[in-house]
Amino acid sequence: MHSDLIIEARSRDLGGGFMVGRVLPQARQRMVGPFVFFDQMGPMDFAAGSPLALDVKPHPHIGLATVTYLYSGSITHRDSLGYEQEIYPGEVNWMIAGKGITHSERFESARAHGAHMHGIQAWVALPEENEEDEPLFFHYEGKEQLPVWQEDGVRARLVAGTIDGVSSRVKTYSPLFYIHWEMDAGGRRSIPATYRERAIYVAAGSVSVGGHTLPAGKMLILPTGQAIDVIADRQSIVMVLGGEPLGERFVHWNFVSSSRARIEQAREDWRAGRMKLPVGDDTEFVPLPGAR
Repeated sequence: MHSDLIIEARSRDLGGGFMVGRVLPQARQRMVGPFVFFDQMGPMDFAAGSPLALDVKPHPHIGLATVTYLYSGSITHRDSLGYEQEIYPGEVNWMIAGKGITHSERFESARAHGAHMHGIQAWVALPEENEEDEPLFFHYEGKEQLPVWQEDGVRARLVAGTIDGVSSRVKTYSPLFYIHWEMDAGGRRSIPATYRERAIYVAAGSVSVGGHTLPAGKMLILPTGQAIDVIADRQSIVMVLGGEPLGERFVHWNFVSSSRARIEQAREDWRAGRMKLPVGDDTEFVPLPGAR
């Protein structure tokens, strides 16, 4: 864990021109607690009639949970369990891949009406004993499931986990926390020292934290064992995340596992067509890298 390391989001095209800012994994920081992957989606304006090529087509996962969270816009989720779920700002799609699942993420409402798309998708690695669990999908919304509160110029939503004695209803498998802050200029919050690994990411605006000025598109890895104050330099969107480390994880393409052999097996299963495609969304899929 490299405390006080600042990571800058790197631009990545998911195919067809849909751009994300990839933060994790990074060469010097593979994970933060169980968080093994962190992408900022947008901000990006979709015009009505945008091409189908922008959609994230059916693709597989093992050994992780995907966490989709939006600030604006909407996404249509479909998976091989048969779930179809539109996600809107402030809601959570939590998909547990376990031993294997496929899904797609399409911009159907944006294509029909136009939209400003902005959000985060994270991957949370599963503990080794849960990597081969049956896949599951959950959708969460509302303050009863995702607690909200406001103080000191900050509006907060607990996306997942437990922090400051508050718990989200999202089903998790290891100790973690994941918070969304909407901060007014001068807004102030403290990040407690509850977990061994913690980070803060600025999706919009700028904050001052731990002696650093952190602008949009950057993540700061926080030192262990001390509470850290955060002050918004201007109106800002901030994600705070962390948890207890799970140990080394191998990441290849869309697969995460504690075993390299398991990843190779998943690659072969996808290549051979043994992983079922999303129900109602099986006309096209993402091939393995280099397999086109």
